[in-house]
Amino acid sequence: MATERILIVGLGGLGVPALWALARAGAQRKRLTIVDPDPVELSNLARQVIYRSRDAGTPKVDAAARWLVERFPDVNVERHPIALEASNAARLVAAHDFVIDATDNPAAKFLINDACIAARTPFVYGGVVGMTGQAMTVIPGETACIRCVFETPPDDNENQSCREAGIVGPVAGAIGEMQAAEAMRAWRAQRPLLSGKILTYDASGPARVRIAAVSPRPGCGCGAWKPESRDARSRREPQSPGN
Repeated sequence: MATERILIVGLGGLGVPALWALARAGAQRKRLTIVDPDPVELSNLARQVIYRSRDAGTPKVDAAARWLVERFPDVNVERHPIALEASNAARLVAAHDFVIDATDNPAAKFLINDACIAARTPFVYGGVVGMTGQAMTVIPGETACIRCVFETPPDDNENQSCREAGIVGPVAGAIGEMQAAEAMRAWRAQRPLLSGKILTYDASGPARVRIAAVSPRPGCGCGAWKPESRDARSRREPQSPGN
């Protein structure tokens, strides 16, 4: 799975560390596309460390591209100061080999999931709430997708609870770096570590990292669940000892 074109959706707490890690890893030899509709705000600076006070009011994609070119002059970066929406998701996803979901909006995460499944484009999901973060890589048609795990976006009450909890910069940084590492594995034609697995990082006490396998859900439209034949199941099931 050689990867040449990387799409990063979102340039906030997750997207900034992911972009920085990719740049350090040799982004100038790849094509990076960055998508975000928002301007830089002064409140962003504490955890979105590529921005400066001079960038306040500037579209994040422009400030991020300027930061990249100053440090990595040969970088090939394409900017889209827009929100990922149903009207443009399919086109943007289909033009890339790997997607980093660095959004903070559950609806956008499900949109990315569905567009990547349709285009058969691998992507890495990332999410942070408070002191906890998660990451999972989806290989369309092979591994569980976001709908396999969560089925539907959270309701308004749950969304409100997530917004109130906010995110903690170091937790977002850790998850963003992990997302970049997954993209780098794809760059090297290696299978991403979190394919079919979900990583949970809990920093509420002594930092804990847990990786658990995630199975495709029967009935999910992603096509990853494959009913096994009766013979295949019987070969795996332990047999009773003979008399």
